[in-house]
Amino acid sequence: MSTAKPGAAAGPAPVDDVPIPYMQRTRDYYVALGYDDPYRWAHFVEVPFTPLRVPLRQARLGFVTTAAPYRPGAGDQGPGAPYNAAAKFYQLYSASTASAPELFISHVGYDRRHTSAADPNAYFPLRQLRDAVAAGRVGGLASRFHGLPTNRSHRTTLEADVPELLRRCQEDGVEAALLVPS
Repeated sequence: MSTAKPGAAAGPAPVDDVPIPYMQRTRDYYVALGYDDPYRWAHFVEVPFTPLRVPLRQARLGFVTTAAPYRPGAGDQGPGAPYNAAAKFYQLYSASTASAPELFISHVGYDRRHTSAADPNAYFPLRQLRDAVAAGRVGGLASRFHGLPTNRSHRTTLEADVPELLRRCQEDGVEAALLVPS
């Protein structure tokens, strides 16, 4: 939010007003954990996205999240919880979009200094997607959403999770999918 007065000349941003270097932080984190190689982000020369066949206002939208279902006995998973590896999930899951489930993001590394994850709409915007459908910006929402695990293996993601996710999205008859990563 700008603190400049209306009509005032724009000046340079404060020195510390810069993006958080999360990619380097992630690499440093894995090295500190003792992994031999720094974390490598997936990077492709060719991206397999295709244009929509119908306008978004006519398309059925699939919704994919990396948020985890609540796991009883897995420790603190709620807003502000410290990193919790016990809350990780390793299998793709699907659930109904008819109601908002109890999902959390304590299983992923995010900047806990600057956010608390108190607003589930930030990582699971089901209400906003329903509003977009009601406003006519999106044609419809699939009857279920899908949870994609955040396993650290690119191979598992590409060879197991993504093909199954694609199969489920096709089964749901979606024309587009929105991935909201945590």
